[in-house]
Amino acid sequence: MINYKTREEAELIRKSCKIVNDAIAETAKILRPGITTMQLNDRAEEYIRSKGAIPNFKGYEGYPFATCISVNAAVVHGFPDDLPLKKGDVVSVDVGAVLDGWHGDSAYTFVLKNTTPEVVELIKTTKESLYEGIRKATAGNRIGDISSAIQQHTEKQKGYGVVRELVGHGLGRDLHEDPQIPNYGKRGTGHVLKEGLVIAIEPMINLGRKEVYTKDDGWTVVTRDGKPAAHFEHNVFVQKGKADILSSFESIEKAEKANEFLYSE
Repeated sequence: MINYKTREEAELIRKSCKIVNDAIAETAKILRPGITTMQLNDRAEEYIRSKGAIPNFKGYEGYPFATCISVNAAVVHGFPDDLPLKKGDVVSVDVGAVLDGWHGDSAYTFVLKNTTPEVVELIKTTKESLYEGIRKATAGNRIGDISSAIQQHTEKQKGYGVVRELVGHGLGRDLHEDPQIPNYGKRGTGHVLKEGLVIAIEPMINLGRKEVYTKDDGWTVVTRDGKPAAHFEHNVFVQKGKADILSSFESIEKAEKANEFLYSE
């Protein structure tokens, strides 16, 4: 069942998204070799709670942390831990928060200097593919149009692996709502997009093959070939003509550019 949102409800989701994105920006400010992902997790949780919101990942189906932080070959749902990060690490920070009953959910992938040109290109292309998908998230199009745009930009053009087991989703009063938004598919297929739909579009793209597996912790999804992965996520309000992006990377990109330890475009 799909729950459509009013403009007023979408603006409440935007407020949650602002907290989420600024929490990710807080992690970007302190991200450097030697810091741990648990320290990043704690900083994000502290920020979310300081804004009167609740980290909606914590306790979700038993998930024990406020964030998912996935390093290198971990695609998504990585557990924060006390291992120090190293130069060249790829670090995906996925954060969610609920404010006044409305959820926000966003992700951004950082790269610690110095890394390889291949990894830099993966990050750049995955981020581009997010916006390629968003351009198709307009009333009258279909879910397959979003999916195909992402797949074409990453798999068909660059030969990357598009993860099949994990997808984007609807968002609102619940963290995960209908419909599902795959990152692969055919144009002109799937559910027709209508005004008022709020969706999380989130390409999860591997440098190598598409195959993944879940670690013994029951959560962390890892590439089978051990190559790094990238993950970006925006929350989008479907409209006629042009999608309204409710989340924003502005504060994240500002923090990324100001951090001497991070690669930035």
